[in-house]
Amino acid sequence: MDYIIYLVLAASVVALGFAYYFYKSMLGEDEGTDLMKKIALHVRKGAMAYLKQQYKVVIIVFIILAVIFAVMAYFNLQNEWVWFAFLTGGFFSGLAGFFGMKTATYASARTANAARKSLNDGLKVAFRSGAVMGLTVVGLALLDISLWFIILTSFTDYDMIAITTTMLTFGMGASTQALFARVGGGIYTKAADVGADLVGKTEYNIPEDDPRNPATIADNVGDNVGDVAGMGADLYESYAGSILATAALGAAAFARSAADGMQLKAIFAPMLIAAVGVLLSVIGIFLVRTKEDTNMKQLLGALSRGTNTSSILIAIATFFILWGLGIENWLGISFSVVVGLLAGVIIGKFTEYYTSQSYRPTKKVAESANTGPATVIISGLGLGMISTAVPVITIGVAIILAYLCAIGFDVNNFLSAENLSLGLYGIGIAAVGMLSTLGITLATDAYGPIADNAGGNAEMSGLGAEVRKRTDALDALGNTTAATGKGFAIGSAALTALALLASYVEEIKIALVRLAENASNGLAQVTDTIALSVEQIEASSLIDFMEYYQVNLMNPKVLVGVFIGAMMSFLFCGLTMNAVGRAAQKMVEEVRRQFREIKGILEGKAEPDYARCVGISTKGAQQEMLFPSLLAIVTPIVVGVVFGVAGVLGLLIGGLSTGFVLAVFMANAGGAWDNAKKYIEEGNHGGKGSEQHKATVVGDTVGDPFKDTAGPSLNILIKLMSMVSIVMAGLTVSFTLI
Repeated sequence: MDYIIYLVLAASVVALGFAYYFYKSMLGEDEGTDLMKKIALHVRKGAMAYLKQQYKVVIIVFIILAVIFAVMAYFNLQNEWVWFAFLTGGFFSGLAGFFGMKTATYASARTANAARKSLNDGLKVAFRSGAVMGLTVVGLALLDISLWFIILTSFTDYDMIAITTTMLTFGMGASTQALFARVGGGIYTKAADVGADLVGKTEYNIPEDDPRNPATIADNVGDNVGDVAGMGADLYESYAGSILATAALGAAAFARSAADGMQLKAIFAPMLIAAVGVLLSVIGIFLVRTKEDTNMKQLLGALSRGTNTSSILIAIATFFILWGLGIENWLGISFSVVVGLLAGVIIGKFTEYYTSQSYRPTKKVAESANTGPATVIISGLGLGMISTAVPVITIGVAIILAYLCAIGFDVNNFLSAENLSLGLYGIGIAAVGMLSTLGITLATDAYGPIADNAGGNAEMSGLGAEVRKRTDALDALGNTTAATGKGFAIGSAALTALALLASYVEEIKIALVRLAENASNGLAQVTDTIALSVEQIEASSLIDFMEYYQVNLMNPKVLVGVFIGAMMSFLFCGLTMNAVGRAAQKMVEEVRRQFREIKGILEGKAEPDYARCVGISTKGAQQEMLFPSLLAIVTPIVVGVVFGVAGVLGLLIGGLSTGFVLAVFMANAGGAWDNAKKYIEEGNHGGKGSEQHKATVVGDTVGDPFKDTAGPSLNILIKLMSMVSIVMAGLTVSFTLI
C-alpha cells in the first residue's frame, strides 16, 4: 500500500508540470503595444512590491509562532515536528499565491491583446492563465502532504493517528498565511477600488479604468493581490485542510483495523481522490472555449462545460478508487464523496443565480437604482440575506447524507461510538469530494481578476470600443465566477471545519497521553486536569471524551464559547470593514488632491502620480491587517486556557455556524451590487453616466469590502481557529483555569 503515496507525489508533479506548461504558453502570447506593456509593467511592479512588503511582516509573525511551538515541544505539550510543519505550510501557501499573482500580472495585457482578435482568444488566454493558479495550489498541496507523510513514516516511530494529526499542524501555517493574504490583500484592493470609483466615476464622471484616474493602477494591482494571491492561499489551506482532517479521522475511525491495512487505506483514500482530481481538472481546462457572438449565459456555459465534466468524471472515478483500495463500506463512502461534489455544484449554481446580471435577483437590484442609492443598498442587503437559505440547507443536507452513507444508513445506531467515527470520516471525505476538482474550480476564480485587469489595460491603452466590449464581457463573467468561487470556498470551509472539530477531539486524546506521561515523569501541572491512565485514554471514544469534558448545551463553558465564536465573526468583519474605510478615506483624499493640484490630468495632458496611490494602499493594508489576523490566533488560545476543552468546542461551533452564514450573505450581496452596476453599464436603466449608474456605483462601493475583504476572510477565520485549537490542545488540557 505504501506505493500509493508515491502516486500522490506523481500527481503533484503532473499538476505543477501543466501549470508550468500553461505559464509558458501564456508568455508566448503577444503582450501588445508599447503602451499596453508599460501599463502592465506598472501593475506588475506594484503587485510584487506589495507582496514583498507583506511577506516581510508575515515572516516575523511566523518566526515568533514557530519559537512558541518549539518551546511547547520542549515541555512535551506538542511533538517536536510541529514548528517545522507549521513553517512549511505557510511557505507553500505563500508560494502558491506568489506564482499565481506573477502569472496574472503577466497575463492581463496578453488577454487584452488576444481580445483584439476574438472573444474566444481572450477567454482562452485568461482562463488558462487562471489555471496556473489552480494547478499550482493543488500541486504544491499534494507535494507538501506526500513529502510529510514519507518523512514521518520514515524517520519517526509514531502510529498513524499521531502522524496524521502532526500533518494537520502544517495546515495552521497555511491558514495563518492565508488569513494575512486575504485580509491584507482585501484591504489593499478595496481601498484602491473605493477611491477610484467614488472620485473618478461619481464626482468626475470618467469611465472605469480611465488612465486619468490616479487610483486606477492601484485598483488593478489590488485585483491581483486580493483575488489571486489571497484566494490562492485561501483555497490552498481549504484543500490541504480537508485532505489532512479526513486522513486524521480515517486513522481514528479505522484504528481497530490497523493490522489488516484498513487504517492505511482510509488515510490514503482522500489523498488518492485528490490526486485523480488533478488529472481530471486538466482535462476540463482544455474543454473551455466559446464562440465570438455570445451572451453571458453562453460564456458561463463555456466554463461550466469544463467544471461539470471534471466533476462528473471524478464522481465516477471515486467508486473505482475506493473499490480498488478495498476500503470497508467503499460504496457508501463513495456516495459521501458524491454528496460533497453535488453540494459544491448546488452552492455554485445558486451563487451564480443570485449574483449574475443574467438572472432576476441582480436585475431587481439594478432596477431599484431608479429610486436612488438607498434602495440599491436595501435591495442588495435583502438579496444577500435571502441567498443564505439554499447554501445553509445544502450543507445541512450534505452533512447528514454524507454521515449516513458512511455508516451504511444504520439509523438505529446513529450515534454509537463506532458509527460516530465512521460518519465523521464520511463528512470529511465529502469535503474532499467538493474540493477534488479544485484545479479547474480555482482556475475559474483566478480568471476573474485577469479579465478585469485586461479590461483596464484595454481602456488605458485606447484599444477601441469592440475590444472593450469583449473585455467587458470577460470581466462580467469574471465577476460571476469570482462570486461563485467565494460561495464554493465558503461551503467547503464549512465541511472542512466540521471535520477539524472531530480532529480536535482526537488531538485532545494525544495531548492527554502526553499529560499523563508528564505526570508520571514528575513534571508539575498547574491544575489536575486528568484522572485517566494512558490505557484508559487510548481506549476511549469520541463520545467518552465529550462526556468526560461535559460538552453539552447545559454547560455554561460551552454556551460562553458559542457566544464568543459568534461574536468573533462580527468583530472580525467590523475590524476589516473599518480598515477598508480608513484606507479608502486616505485614497479618496489623495485622488481629490491630485485632480485639484496636478494641472492637466482631466484633459489627459499630464500623467497622475500612480505610485503615490499604490503606496497609500500598500501602507494601509500592512498597518490594518495585523490586529484582526492576530486576534484570530489569540482568541482560541485564551478561550482554551480560561474555559478548557468545552469552551473551545463551543467557540468553534459558534464561529462555524455564524461565520458560514455571514460569509455567504456578504459575498452574495457584494456580488449582486457589483453586477447590478455592470448591468446598467450595458445600457439598461439609463446606462453609463446616468443617475441610476451613480446609485449602483455607491452600492458597488459598499459591496466591495463585503465580497472581497470581510466575507471571504471569514472562511479562513473559522478554519484557522480550529487549526490553532488543534495545535494548542496540549496547552488547553494542561493549563485550564476554570
